[in-house]
Amino acid sequence: MPSSIVDSDRSDPSNKANCIFCRVSPSNGFDIVWQDENFLAFRDRKPACSHHIQLVPKRHINNVKELQSSDVELLKSMFIIGHRILDSLEVDPSLRKMGFHIPPFRSVNHLHLHVQAIPYKSFVKSLKYRIVPGSRHHHKGFSWFVEIGQAILILEQDGNIGTLPC
Repeated sequence: MPSSIVDSDRSDPSNKANCIFCRVSPSNGFDIVWQDENFLAFRDRKPACSHHIQLVPKRHINNVKELQSSDVELLKSMFIIGHRILDSLEVDPSLRKMGFHIPPFRSVNHLHLHVQAIPYKSFVKSLKYRIVPGSRHHHKGFSWFVEIGQAILILEQDGNIGTLPC
């Protein structure tokens, strides 16, 4: 099991107490589409595209910048689950996009993977989820959004995820 799912030292209890993503339920207005013992997925309340799902670990993790190399398996699990959800929605593989916003450019301080079926509803919405490829020495360029594959590669090399090239 990924360490961040069971490691209680990495999240601030006060954040968890106030975290809306720690209280996801239909009674709190969430449309849950998938869950298991470690993860939960629900429809985004303001979807940017036809299918816009948020996939969150049930264990509170503040954000993508806190992830370490020990969290690679967590992200690989999220990658697989995201594709299973998109498979169930019959989304063509060429129209799939999955990634994380990088603080301070995120709305909820709980790690959440955007699982999407593009195209976006508008050009403006697409700008929020812009993936910038890396260069010779980096896996991603300057961007407030990191594609999940980029995040995995960065963490596998003991890197830190941020808005600057990494």
